[in-house]
Amino acid sequence: MTNNNVGMLGLGIMGSAMSVNLIAAGFKVSGFDVSPQRMEAFAKAGGTPALSPREVARQADVVISVLPSVAALDRCVSAADGILASGRSDLVLVEASTFPIEDKLRIRDLCGSGIAMLDCPLSGTGAQAVTKDLSVYASGDAAACARCAPVFAGFARSQHYLGEFGNGSKMKFVANLLVAIHNVSTAEAFVLGMKAGLDPQMIYQVVGDGAGSSRMFQVRGPMMVRGEYEPATMKVDIWQKDMKIIAEFAAGLGAPTPLLAASAAYYTAAMAQGRGGEDTAAVCAVMEEMAHHRRA
Repeated sequence: MTNNNVGMLGLGIMGSAMSVNLIAAGFKVSGFDVSPQRMEAFAKAGGTPALSPREVARQADVVISVLPSVAALDRCVSAADGILASGRSDLVLVEASTFPIEDKLRIRDLCGSGIAMLDCPLSGTGAQAVTKDLSVYASGDAAACARCAPVFAGFARSQHYLGEFGNGSKMKFVANLLVAIHNVSTAEAFVLGMKAGLDPQMIYQVVGDGAGSSRMFQVRGPMMVRGEYEPATMKVDIWQKDMKIIAEFAAGLGAPTPLLAASAAYYTAAMAQGRGGEDTAAVCAVMEEMAHHRRA
């Protein structure tokens, strides 16, 4: 296996940015997405559009899936034109989406012994994907993960091997719990400051230089400063899926997540305000409305 040929299933916010970085790193990247517009943009970026997931699997040594739903992953794997129909027995499928572990295990079993499926969620937003500021939480077969290390280096800042299949998702749930809370706490801080008469850009510069900062403050703060939440680096409606998965996983373990539960209300409010397609930083707008704050 050379790993020089990489396939991408899903060319949305994350997949498109990852593809660009892989191409820049010297990989030949084939890709598939149900959106003709995304396929066209992928081709313009130097990628090779494929007619189906099966064709991606035939052209690639490592296939990465970054998909919006379990149903989409099921189709890409087991449909008549899915990767199982490719006839490949030496393929590595890097599943990088955030899905329930039991669904990933079920699909891994569908792949059988011919296709080595790994559980490798990504830590980082779409904006971070553009600048190659992602971290890979790799889990599954150790040898297959090691073979994928050069591919991971093509689109990520760091990679961590976490052991048995599913540990990557568990670590992603922990990370995203913090992301959910830190994003809301960042919005809360900005609204408090603005309501007190402070300039949002000044808040970003001063707080960002002190102990109160966080990665989400740094990443989403600029959007909150501008009060502009498009284009999204993570859409509110997709984030709802992640929140639900984390909450159900924690409940199944009997682990309390009171701050996650408290933050969830603000994402739900953003949905109710018609902000589902906006970035999750839009919780700042939700809080501004609650505070009856209007920017000059």
